[in-house]
Amino acid sequence: MARDRPKSMPTPTQKESGELLPRVRAALDGVKSVREKRMFGSVGFMVNEKLCLSVRESRIMCRIDPALQEGLVARTGCRPVTMKGREYRGWVLVDAMALPTEKDLRFWVGLALDYNATLKGSGKRR
Repeated sequence: MARDRPKSMPTPTQKESGELLPRVRAALDGVKSVREKRMFGSVGFMVNEKLCLSVRESRIMCRIDPALQEGLVARTGCRPVTMKGREYRGWVLVDAMALPTEKDLRFWVGLALDYNATLKGSGKRR
């Protein structure tokens, strides 16, 4: 969302924003138990039936270890998820502009997958 973007981050071009979803799919290729689910205007990626990350045109949202959040939000293009004035620990938004290479994208996807592996599932599939 443009209103959440730090002023120092430029708006991604159409080419950059249109490439984010296939890039995330490619980064998750080979990961077991991945399922895509449309939710809240984005594409969510459920890993082992737990929401791991989601993608919109201009950003990804990653579920990460809350203990790492403070250090990670200091990175350019990363910020905590905030809804209705409440910050959600363990959830960060990363702008597409901060993901210019596959190495950059895989860093964030890797953090989300690592944390996902530590979580217990609800046992329910919706």
